[in-house]
Amino acid sequence: MFERSRVDNVPDLTAMPVEAAFADGSVVRGKLLVPSSKSMGDVLNGPGAFLEFEPYGGERTFLAKAQLLSIKMLGVPKLPNLKARLRDLDGFDPFAVLGIKPGATREEVRGAYVALAKAYHPDRYAAAELPTEVIEYLFAMARRINVAHDALTAEHKKQAARAEPVFTSPGR
Repeated sequence: MFERSRVDNVPDLTAMPVEAAFADGSVVRGKLLVPSSKSMGDVLNGPGAFLEFEPYGGERTFLAKAQLLSIKMLGVPKLPNLKARLRDLDGFDPFAVLGIKPGATREEVRGAYVALAKAYHPDRYAAAELPTEVIEYLFAMARRINVAHDALTAEHKKQAARAEPVFTSPGR
Protein backbone atom coordinates (compact mmCIF):
# COMPACT_ATOMS: atom_id res chain seq x y z
CA MET A 1 0.00 0.00 0.00
CA PHE A 2 1.17 3.56 -0.66
CA GLU A 3 2.53 5.32 2.40
CA ARG A 4 3.23 9.05 2.18
CA SER A 5 5.69 9.07 5.06
CA ARG A 6 8.07 6.50 3.56
CA VAL A 7 11.44 7.80 2.40
CA ASP A 8 11.43 5.86 -0.87
CA ASN A 9 8.35 7.81 -2.01
CA VAL A 10 10.36 11.05 -2.24
CA PRO A 11 11.40 11.77 -5.85
CA ASP A 12 15.14 11.92 -6.55
CA LEU A 13 15.83 15.55 -7.55
CA THR A 14 18.68 16.85 -9.69
CA ALA A 15 19.79 20.47 -9.27
CA MET A 16 20.17 22.12 -12.68
CA PRO A 17 22.02 25.49 -12.69
CA VAL A 18 19.86 28.01 -14.57
CA GLU A 19 19.24 31.68 -15.15
CA ALA A 20 15.53 32.52 -15.02
CA ALA A 21 14.14 35.66 -16.69
CA PHE A 22 10.73 36.89 -15.51
CA ALA A 23 7.96 38.94 -17.13
CA ASP A 24 8.80 41.96 -14.94
CA GLY A 25 12.35 42.06 -16.38
CA SER A 26 14.17 40.61 -13.36
CA VAL A 27 16.73 37.84 -13.76
CA VAL A 28 17.63 35.30 -11.07
CA ARG A 29 20.34 32.66 -11.03
CA GLY A 30 20.02 29.48 -9.07
CA LYS A 31 19.22 25.77 -9.23
CA LEU A 32 16.06 24.41 -10.76
CA LEU A 33 15.18 21.14 -9.03
CA VAL A 34 14.16 18.53 -11.59
CA PRO A 35 13.19 14.89 -10.91
CA SER A 36 16.02 12.72 -12.23
CA SER A 37 13.53 10.62 -14.20
CA LYS A 38 12.45 13.66 -16.29
CA SER A 39 14.22 15.97 -18.69
CA MET A 40 14.20 19.75 -18.37
CA GLY A 41 11.77 19.96 -21.30
CA ASP A 42 9.39 17.54 -19.62
CA VAL A 43 9.37 19.64 -16.46
CA LEU A 44 8.92 22.98 -18.25
CA ASN A 45 6.18 21.66 -20.55
CA GLY A 46 4.56 19.48 -17.88
CA PRO A 47 1.14 20.04 -16.33
CA GLY A 48 2.35 21.63 -13.09
CA ALA A 49 1.97 25.40 -12.66
CA PHE A 50 5.07 25.82 -10.48
CA LEU A 51 8.76 24.89 -10.59
CA GLU A 52 10.88 24.15 -7.54
CA PHE A 53 13.78 26.62 -7.48
CA GLU A 54 16.66 27.44 -5.13
CA PRO A 55 18.33 30.81 -5.82
CA TYR A 56 22.04 31.06 -5.07
CA GLY A 57 22.36 32.24 -1.48
CA GLY A 58 18.62 31.96 -0.86
CA GLU A 59 15.98 29.55 0.34
CA ARG A 60 14.14 27.00 -1.75
CA THR A 61 10.97 28.41 -3.28
CA PHE A 62 8.51 27.82 -6.11
CA LEU A 63 8.37 29.79 -9.38
CA ALA A 64 5.15 30.29 -11.30
CA LYS A 65 5.58 29.10 -14.89
CA ALA A 66 3.21 31.83 -16.06
CA GLN A 67 5.69 34.52 -14.91
CA LEU A 68 8.72 33.01 -16.66
CA LEU A 69 9.97 34.39 -19.95
CA SER A 70 12.96 32.11 -20.35
CA ILE A 71 15.17 29.57 -18.65
CA LYS A 72 18.82 29.51 -19.68
CA MET A 73 20.89 26.48 -18.72
CA LEU A 74 24.24 27.44 -17.15
CA GLY A 75 27.47 25.49 -17.13
CA VAL A 76 26.15 22.54 -19.10
CA PRO A 77 29.13 20.70 -20.57
CA LYS A 78 28.85 19.96 -24.27
CA LEU A 79 28.95 16.34 -25.33
CA PRO A 80 32.02 15.43 -27.33
CA ASN A 81 31.46 14.69 -30.97
CA LEU A 82 31.47 10.90 -31.12
CA LYS A 83 32.68 10.82 -34.73
CA ALA A 84 35.66 12.99 -33.81
CA ARG A 85 36.36 10.65 -30.91
CA LEU A 86 36.44 7.68 -33.27
CA ARG A 87 38.90 9.53 -35.55
CA ASP A 88 41.13 10.11 -32.52
CA LEU A 89 41.28 6.35 -32.06
CA ASP A 90 42.69 5.73 -35.55
CA GLY A 91 46.12 4.92 -34.07
CA PHE A 92 44.91 1.34 -33.56
CA ASP A 93 46.47 -0.42 -30.59
CA PRO A 94 44.65 -3.67 -29.72
CA PHE A 95 45.96 -3.58 -26.14
CA ALA A 96 44.63 -0.04 -25.62
CA VAL A 97 41.26 -0.93 -27.18
CA LEU A 98 40.81 -3.85 -24.80
CA GLY A 99 42.33 -1.94 -21.89
CA ILE A 100 45.02 -4.50 -21.10
CA LYS A 101 48.81 -4.39 -20.82
CA PRO A 102 51.06 -5.71 -23.58
CA GLY A 103 52.03 -9.30 -22.90
CA ALA A 104 48.65 -10.18 -21.38
CA THR A 105 47.72 -13.85 -21.18
CA ARG A 106 45.04 -15.47 -23.31
CA GLU A 107 42.67 -15.49 -20.33
CA GLU A 108 43.16 -11.76 -19.70
CA VAL A 109 42.55 -10.98 -23.38
CA ARG A 110 39.40 -13.09 -23.41
CA GLY A 111 38.10 -11.59 -20.15
CA ALA A 112 38.62 -8.02 -21.38
CA TYR A 113 37.04 -8.88 -24.73
CA VAL A 114 33.93 -10.43 -23.18
CA ALA A 115 33.43 -7.51 -20.78
CA LEU A 116 33.75 -4.88 -23.53
CA ALA A 117 31.69 -6.87 -26.03
CA LYS A 118 28.84 -7.02 -23.52
CA ALA A 119 29.09 -3.29 -22.77
CA TYR A 120 29.27 -2.03 -26.37
CA HIS A 121 27.23 -4.57 -28.31
CA PRO A 122 24.54 -2.66 -30.26
CA ASP A 123 21.89 -5.34 -29.63
CA ARG A 124 22.06 -4.52 -25.93
CA TYR A 125 20.62 -1.09 -26.71
CA ALA A 126 18.17 -2.20 -29.42
CA ALA A 127 15.09 -1.31 -27.35
CA ALA A 128 16.41 2.14 -26.38
CA GLU A 129 15.72 5.14 -28.57
CA LEU A 130 19.22 6.45 -29.11
CA PRO A 131 20.48 9.14 -31.49
CA THR A 132 21.93 7.85 -34.76
CA GLU A 133 25.36 9.14 -33.77
CA VAL A 134 25.37 6.97 -30.62
CA ILE A 135 24.23 3.88 -32.53
CA GLU A 136 27.01 4.40 -35.10
CA TYR A 137 29.50 4.79 -32.25
CA LEU A 138 28.35 1.52 -30.65
CA PHE A 139 28.71 -0.32 -33.96
CA ALA A 140 32.18 1.16 -34.54
CA MET A 141 33.35 0.30 -31.03
CA ALA A 142 32.01 -3.25 -31.36
CA ARG A 143 33.98 -3.65 -34.61
CA ARG A 144 37.14 -2.23 -32.98
CA ILE A 145 36.78 -4.60 -30.02
CA ASN A 146 36.33 -7.59 -32.34
CA VAL A 147 39.34 -6.63 -34.48
CA ALA A 148 41.51 -6.08 -31.39
CA HIS A 149 40.50 -9.50 -30.02
CA ASP A 150 41.18 -11.18 -33.37
CA ALA A 151 44.61 -9.53 -33.64
CA LEU A 152 45.66 -10.58 -30.15
CA THR A 153 44.31 -14.13 -30.38
CA ALA A 154 46.08 -14.57 -33.75
CA GLU A 155 49.30 -13.40 -32.07
CA HIS A 156 48.78 -15.91 -29.24
CA LYS A 157 48.15 -18.70 -31.76
CA LYS A 158 51.37 -17.87 -33.64
CA GLN A 159 53.34 -17.91 -30.39
CA ALA A 160 51.80 -21.23 -29.40
CA ALA A 161 52.60 -22.71 -32.81
CA ARG A 162 56.25 -21.66 -32.51
CA ALA A 163 56.57 -22.94 -28.96
CA GLU A 164 55.32 -26.48 -29.51
CA PRO A 165 55.80 -28.52 -32.63
CA VAL A 166 52.62 -29.97 -34.04
CA PHE A 167 54.24 -33.25 -35.02
CA THR A 168 57.51 -34.86 -34.12
CA SER A 169 58.76 -37.92 -35.91
CA PRO A 170 59.84 -40.86 -33.86
CA GLY A 171 63.58 -41.33 -33.60
CA ARG A 172 65.26 -43.81 -35.98
